Amino acid sequence: MQAYIVYMGDKPKNGVPVTPDLHVNILRDVVDNNINNDISHEALLLHSYGRSFHGFAAMLTEQEVQKLAGMDGVVSIFPSKKKSYKTTKSWDFLGFPQTVEIGPLEREIIIGVIDSGIWPESDSFSDVGFGPPPKKWKGVCQGNENFTCNNKIIGARYYHHSRPFKEGDIESPRDSNGHGTHCASTVAGNLVRNASQNGLGLGTARGGVPSAHIAVYKVCWEDKCDEADVLRAFDDAIADGVDIISASIGGEVPNDFLHDAHIIGSFHAIKNGILCSMAAGNEGPKKKTVTNFVPWDLSVAATTINRQFITKLQLGNGKIYEGISPNVFDLKGKFHLLIYGGDAPNKTEGGNKTMSRYCSPNSLEKELVKGKIVLCDKGPTKDAIENGIGAIQGRAIGVILTGEKLAEESPDAYPIPSTYVNFEENSNIYKYINQTGNPTATIWKSQEINDVLAPYVPYFSSRGPNPMNANILKPDLAAPGTYILAAVPPTDGDSRAGYDFKTGTSMACPHATAVAAYVKSFHPEWSPAAIKSALITTAKPMSAKTSPQAEFAYGAGLINPSRAPYPGLIYDLDVQDYVDFLCSQGYSGKLLEQVTGDKTSSCSSKSNNEKAIDLNYPSFTLCIKDPEFVNGVFHRTVTNVGSSNSTYIAKLLAPSGLKINVDPSVLSFTSLGQKKSFVVTVKGPIEKSNIASASLVWDDGTFRVRSPIVVYVTV
Repeated sequence: MQAYIVYMGDKPKNGVPVTPDLHVNILRDVVDNNINNDISHEALLLHSYGRSFHGFAAMLTEQEVQKLAGMDGVVSIFPSKKKSYKTTKSWDFLGFPQTVEIGPLEREIIIGVIDSGIWPESDSFSDVGFGPPPKKWKGVCQGNENFTCNNKIIGARYYHHSRPFKEGDIESPRDSNGHGTHCASTVAGNLVRNASQNGLGLGTARGGVPSAHIAVYKVCWEDKCDEADVLRAFDDAIADGVDIISASIGGEVPNDFLHDAHIIGSFHAIKNGILCSMAAGNEGPKKKTVTNFVPWDLSVAATTINRQFITKLQLGNGKIYEGISPNVFDLKGKFHLLIYGGDAPNKTEGGNKTMSRYCSPNSLEKELVKGKIVLCDKGPTKDAIENGIGAIQGRAIGVILTGEKLAEESPDAYPIPSTYVNFEENSNIYKYINQTGNPTATIWKSQEINDVLAPYVPYFSSRGPNPMNANILKPDLAAPGTYILAAVPPTDGDSRAGYDFKTGTSMACPHATAVAAYVKSFHPEWSPAAIKSALITTAKPMSAKTSPQAEFAYGAGLINPSRAPYPGLIYDLDVQDYVDFLCSQGYSGKLLEQVTGDKTSSCSSKSNNEKAIDLNYPSFTLCIKDPEFVNGVFHRTVTNVGSSNSTYIAKLLAPSGLKINVDPSVLSFTSLGQKKSFVVTVKGPIEKSNIASASLVWDDGTFRVRSPIVVYVTV
């Protein structure tokens, strides 16, 4: 099987939009399910072409190529050959090229980024070609002599309520650690050619909506983000007039919906028509670790992209080990003395071998490690960077970090030459050190390779099920979050801002934010729930074979920017629906009247009988106690946003033993905006495991509206 391009000539003249659904339906007719039975048809589709001409790209076998070649409408079919690699990967990996159609109102979109600030001088934030801020903008630029806004960064504020300023703090919206700059440029950075991190990842860096404006709300400092500052940032962002809020921050799981700044702030945001895109968290792979999980937010997990790095370590005896992690430094083959961290404890600070073996902060004796390459064991923390920080403090020339399951890990770049090896390789290197009089090693600059298994969810991405409401699926979907190249502040000694690789759900979140903004640029009148529904129901299905916790790892699947503005049907919600949901969770109507500021937003008669599974959510989740007894009933309503006259047929995919019924199974529409309701009934035992994954697709031949159905035993 390989990638082929199927060219189908000029665009159709009948005005019907060319959508990926059309091409998936073609694939259904030709794909040999005996060969591709574990791969969805959507996953085989690589690209859809429909702006200037008609066609698609897909993974096909020779037999399937022959079938396609004989179909009406196919002009030619040929292999997709490799060209020179000239672009950063995440947006192209999502099938969202630089030439994508720009939404008619993208230049009117304002993205509010709640994070650690921004570096305004980066090329990613130049305002060349930008007009003045949209008339709806009511914010300010809280700068000083070291910070100014422009027509790209139209507003900036900073918050420092929690403690006095200290050394290293920049008293302005300017970013000092790079997190906020990286996220902002991923959402809406300009196209910057020849961007790289010291030559790695060379290509064009860009955000998903490069024509959009950015408003910055700095709440994070070196010692994290204070909730009081976060809530104030929400307060300002809503009043300032942002369209979408991106917040790649999170905390502990609260025990109450109304005792968390993010939950409160984002509720008021949706009340004002603003969708909040949130990082799912980096506490995986344990279950129930997702930290942003309320039904009105978009919770974003991380996936890999088809980018991986191999970093070779060569020992003095000639043996070579291939580790991972992007190493941008080149020792040019020069060998340096090699030492084990456990042999260099910082005794003057009371250190011992137990801590120095991990190369943890202040654990290594500087005189013993200075100028050497240090081997570090896997420490108690998941953060490999923290495990090896002592090597930097000791001025080591390089560091060898150790991980448990390299195939599931995506460590960030390190500030000195580094590689990341597994336990067996660590043991072999340790033996070499002990058996050699003067052990030496060198670390080579990384080589970028193609990760053929991508996309899959890496270990760090937080998992469901939802810790607060078992019948609301979280995370909602997944987006690229590993080895994302984006803008950062200049490093020491540099006068110009650069680009760096970062990994985490913090990097996935701005991808989803950008796609939400992209949808809003086509449909400015859509509610936050409608936009979120479009993202969820158009996501590309992912495989539980590479992400074993299935929907609890990736939600509905991989975000699909090119399809998202054209969902066909949406599952809409308004503020009263969320109020009814909170009522069903035990909150009083009087309390919620205070929250909403609206006496009409009390607990309705509907909410007295409604359960969480009846919230009009674009996914279906049922938590049960007994795997032998499954009995769930979901009520849903969809709104037609596709074709005026259309008939959708329900198509179900379910594991054996699970019986799913949809009533009615056919929905006919005669106008846009028309609503139709249906009931999904799920019965039967769960076989083989404590989680069963199914799906419902409403299909009218043009649009395919897919919702995951998850049944699981309570955790």
